[in-house]
Amino acid sequence: MAGDALVVSGSTFLLASDPSMSAVDAGEVFSSSPLAARVGQCDEVALLGGSVALHGPAAGELLELLKPVIVIRARHGGGAPLALLLDELKREWRSDRIGSRAICDDLLRLMFVHALRQHIDAGDPAALGWIGALAGPPIAAVLRAIHASPARTWSLEALSAIAAMSRSAFALRFKRRVGQPPVIYAAKWRMRIATRALLDTTKRVSSVAASLGFLSDAAFGVAFKREYGVSPGRYRTDTKDAE
Repeated sequence: MAGDALVVSGSTFLLASDPSMSAVDAGEVFSSSPLAARVGQCDEVALLGGSVALHGPAAGELLELLKPVIVIRARHGGGAPLALLLDELKREWRSDRIGSRAICDDLLRLMFVHALRQHIDAGDPAALGWIGALAGPPIAAVLRAIHASPARTWSLEALSAIAAMSRSAFALRFKRRVGQPPVIYAAKWRMRIATRALLDTTKRVSSVAASLGFLSDAAFGVAFKREYGVSPGRYRTDTKDAE
């Protein structure tokens, strides 16, 4: 319906008014201009869209937790913020003023965040993993602390203190909401940070180990191999070769 918004994540897609119609490659459609295109002979439907790229250690996990298509209906409460952002996006896109493209990029990011909020509010917390846990203040505070300080060797006592809960109650709630015990989640997050540092920088393996609080290269190598099955150096080489 008019005003509805959708987010397609992690895959290619086919957009058509009738499933029986033959598809036209988007590269051909946008060959004359990357900013706007016209398909067909009528003006019955107008679409406005864009893309958001996710980077960082949690990007892949976030995409895995999202539905392939998230639909936000304009008639529901969650559509109101998006409607305002869409109107502003349309104005900026058409104005071609100084800074318009930068504003459009920021508006698209805001729209994605609102779509993610809607997905969390309407979803089953048990199926949302750690992004669903962000909606609950005690567990959200712990996740923020873990994400902000990956080099710290977190203990159950320290994490339960952040949540202001007993250790047993906190451990049970965290595992129910996130799907993993808190200390294991913290250790796995540390390793995800390590993989990004290995792939996105030219730091020596020893420097990556030190930046993440490991007391020795050997300790880092053992922890990394336990998680990924290969040494940090081999992981870097194999992944870059595959790219």
